Amino acid sequence: MTKIHVTTFINAPIERVFNLSRSLALRKMAFKGAREQLLSSAAANMVDAGETITLRAKHLGKTREITARVTDFTLPDGYTEEQIKGDLKSFRHEYHFKKVENGTIMIDLLEYENPRDLVGSLTGKFFLKSYFEKNVKKKNDLIRQYAESEKWKAVLS
Repeated sequence: MTKIHVTTFINAPIERVFNLSRSLALRKMAFKGAREQLLSSAAANMVDAGETITLRAKHLGKTREITARVTDFTLPDGYTEEQIKGDLKSFRHEYHFKKVENGTIMIDLLEYENPRDLVGSLTGKFFLKSYFEKNVKKKNDLIRQYAESEKWKAVLS
């Protein structure tokens, strides 16, 4: 099992950062220009407990998907997305938020096992960790940009 830990400081209130992390609009922006597509069962613009999110990506000529359900939802402390269907043997992404004097510390903890098929398993060893880290950091940078400016109002209103 591969583990990834990304810590991001954001100079904004915890509730704003928490809600921006749940924003489907921001997540879609983070994937703009890439070969990924985000689908969701969410009725609103923000994912909530029990809802599903599907990430569809095309890599090495094959379309791969991960469908995860939002679990362990505690506002504003964090939530978890766990794979319920997909190409990976397992996938779990925990989002943790900690209020600090001058803002919020956001901690992403990912655990996954490489895809089940031979090609996916081999490429996963060399590709997936950097792929997931890059996507988390890109999304977190976007959350920071919105949370630390007035842009957040357009996404959360």
